[in-house]
Amino acid sequence: MLPQKKRYQTNKLHKRLRRLVGTAIADFNMIEAGDRIMVCLSGGKDSYVLLDILLNLQAHAPMGFELIAVNLDQKQPGFPEKVLPEYLGELGIPFRIVEQDTYSIVKRVVPEGKTTCSLCSRLRRGVLYRVANELGATKIALGHHRDDILETLFLNMFYGGKLKAMPPKLVSDDGRHIVIRPLAYCREKDIAAYAESAAFPIIPCNLCGSQPNLQRQVIKEMLQQWDKRFPGRLETMFRSLQNVQLSHLADTAKFDFNGLKTQDSPYVNGDTAFDEETFDQPIEEMMLSLVEKNGNSG
Repeated sequence: MLPQKKRYQTNKLHKRLRRLVGTAIADFNMIEAGDRIMVCLSGGKDSYVLLDILLNLQAHAPMGFELIAVNLDQKQPGFPEKVLPEYLGELGIPFRIVEQDTYSIVKRVVPEGKTTCSLCSRLRRGVLYRVANELGATKIALGHHRDDILETLFLNMFYGGKLKAMPPKLVSDDGRHIVIRPLAYCREKDIAAYAESAAFPIIPCNLCGSQPNLQRQVIKEMLQQWDKRFPGRLETMFRSLQNVQLSHLADTAKFDFNGLKTQDSPYVNGDTAFDEETFDQPIEEMMLSLVEKNGNSG
């Protein structure tokens, strides 16, 4: 039995997460009546929370939809095979455990010391798409959250030269599936706190989680520093993903710069280049300190 104060905090977290998930589902029309949703359950905190919140929403939703949990057992050494079946059996939710030895493939193909995430992700995605077909799933739900989306944004900018993040809803590579991310508005720290309070049986990923100096981990630490020094900064950055002004970027394929012409009336996308921009001085100092730190570490 949880102490009263801890129980109150857990309930408060649950309500916040449920509200944010409900808002994301509504904003992006993620779930429709009659959907059969395949919830990908890895055994990590994010997917446990995703399933927990979706089960709660299912019980109170005005429309009917199905949930089926799917775990991909990648045959990592030491993987506790009984944890998820026992947990899901106690919940009474339909589930399927898919055994596919992608671990051996990744270890054989990827040279020692190189990151395994990219290949592992592609192999895992292919298996999950196949299983979604077999189950007749209309949606595939993944446990990515707001911080994952921001990390992907900066990874693509820093290392890929693209202004691209991780959308809350998309069509799969093969065009046959709708992938949804109901935790898109949720903060990782809230998810972690709720997962700890709920005492989910977390299963660590020994394949990629132990790799040092992953680019994503570097980005994660950078964002965590920003969040600690400037509370609310990540919320502002995430809002920018929902407030894109193509006329003020530089992609000629997305905006007709060649066709721009003057007009007698005010132009809705008019340039503000000559207006004074104001930024918080602490951010400028922070960016300088990051540059100096990276320069010294190189």
